[in-house]
Amino acid sequence: MSQNSVLPTRDQVPLEQTWALDRLFPSPAAWTAAYSELVEMLPGLAAFQGQLSQGPRVLTEFLDRYQRAGALMEKIKVYAENASNADTTDQEAAAREGQMRSLRAQFKSAAAFFNPELIAIGLPLVRTWIEATPELSLLGQTLNRLEALQAHTRSDEIEQVLALATDPFRAVETAYTLLNGADLAFKPATGSDGEQHELAQATIDSLIAHPDREVRRTAWENYADAYLRHKNTYAGLFIAYMKQCVFNMRTRGYRTCLQAALHADHIPESVFHNIIATFKANLPTWHRYWRLRRRALCYSDLHVYDIESPLAGSKPVVPYRQAVDWICNGLAPLGDEYVGILRRGCLEERWVDWARNKGKMDGAYSSGLYGTDPYILMSYADDMTSLSTLAHELGHSMHTYYTQTHQAYINCDYRSLIAEVASNFHQAMLREYLFRTYPERSFQIALMEEAMSNFHRYFFLMPTLARFELEVYTRLENDEPVSADVLIDLMADLFAEGYGGELAIDRQRIGITWAQFAHLYMAYYTFQYAGGISAAHALSKPILAGEADVAERYLAFLRTGDSLFQLDALRLAGVDLSTPEPVERAFAYLATLIDRLESLLL
Repeated sequence: MSQNSVLPTRDQVPLEQTWALDRLFPSPAAWTAAYSELVEMLPGLAAFQGQLSQGPRVLTEFLDRYQRAGALMEKIKVYAENASNADTTDQEAAAREGQMRSLRAQFKSAAAFFNPELIAIGLPLVRTWIEATPELSLLGQTLNRLEALQAHTRSDEIEQVLALATDPFRAVETAYTLLNGADLAFKPATGSDGEQHELAQATIDSLIAHPDREVRRTAWENYADAYLRHKNTYAGLFIAYMKQCVFNMRTRGYRTCLQAALHADHIPESVFHNIIATFKANLPTWHRYWRLRRRALCYSDLHVYDIESPLAGSKPVVPYRQAVDWICNGLAPLGDEYVGILRRGCLEERWVDWARNKGKMDGAYSSGLYGTDPYILMSYADDMTSLSTLAHELGHSMHTYYTQTHQAYINCDYRSLIAEVASNFHQAMLREYLFRTYPERSFQIALMEEAMSNFHRYFFLMPTLARFELEVYTRLENDEPVSADVLIDLMADLFAEGYGGELAIDRQRIGITWAQFAHLYMAYYTFQYAGGISAAHALSKPILAGEADVAERYLAFLRTGDSLFQLDALRLAGVDLSTPEPVERAFAYLATLIDRLESLLL
């Protein structure tokens, strides 16, 4: 194995490649002090139980204490979670994360009476308090949500129990993360020249895009085989999580887990079904792409490990600082303020942990919460995929930044559907900037590969996983048996339909895909990527065309946070996801990308 393919340990990576968690707490000791401070605040919160009916003065005092405690909780969470995810082998960091999970459950339990008590007081009366008390004006959207949730909110005692249950319930996801990041071992990938390449969560993406087909094949197979060796453990964790969702669904009186996941946000179930139906209707677009790829590569059989294979002779090398420059240039239509904030976060304030090290959690995310920097975790590999991933996560981070700047704590935690709009918007703007600026054929092909890879993830894989979720949840809701082999067979069937006979199917290895996505530990999160990428392209088009006031409407959308329901926030920006039209237009755009790629390759 070449020395260059060996990942460094966390203590060996340069400081500038890591995030500045010391902007939250200068040391673990300071984190512990904040932890103790919050513990001391919780009895004061709980003491308001049964007192809110005394009037707006008491409600105002509670709200002030709740927001101060909540802001501190967010800092404690981000510090503990991020430190652990950057190095899952760090046992002290893992212990702090465990402490944080327990404290978070206690915090939620201490304030669990809030919603039931507002409902008991009577929402119309509380609205009169809000109208008469400026300090309570930020509660308006909370009451809007409570009106939706009123029939599904339980008594104070039950709400406290449900809040406390979040900690032991979270153990399933924690076990999944530790198994995935710290304990799962992979055999190295091997090239056609016999050289071995270290396979890890931080290297899998680059290896399955390697120009050597044997590297891709062995990387993909060895990665899947590691999951298959633990298929029963992964199935046990996943089924336990989904049964928790069924438990919560039944406890709160919802018909299905889909309704439970969408109802609080006023998202009709028809939005989910529209996206899935539109996806299924447009599968021939994907079948056409598979055929094009097979012809371009001159393969008799196209395999799953060929989906990311390079189509150009060479791929651009994109160092981190170059990526930041390109992203800033692509987002220039949003104004100097926007670009300045983004650049400082990447290069001066160290929002991004882009090191590649042993034990680092797989994937990428933006983790900013109220009162924290919008930190990003990823493993940057100096390529177009990393560039795209960085742009995506910075979309989340800028959304967080603008929300925090303009909303109070109680309205700051924007929901997942609109989150995926901001991230995909960044990618769309970056991609069009690069299309215009670098006309060389090899660069254009590499850019097309990035675009198709992005659409493959968000407009093929994620809707396929959403279909899988719906099937599994439905089976569990009907108390039907589910096992590792059932999950593998179901997943393989869905992919076989998606590939349309254009790819060779290894049913076991493609069937274990569900175990590789932490996204499935957030109920019905996956379909929102398709909605997000559709809305993002609908929003980027008029901005790129220079239409008046569109950029400002987009920034206004970023500022809304959780102060509006998600579909209403998108309508503010200019997109209506209650109809299939944005998804259909996104598929039309995808078809034009395939046309462009075909003209470059054949």
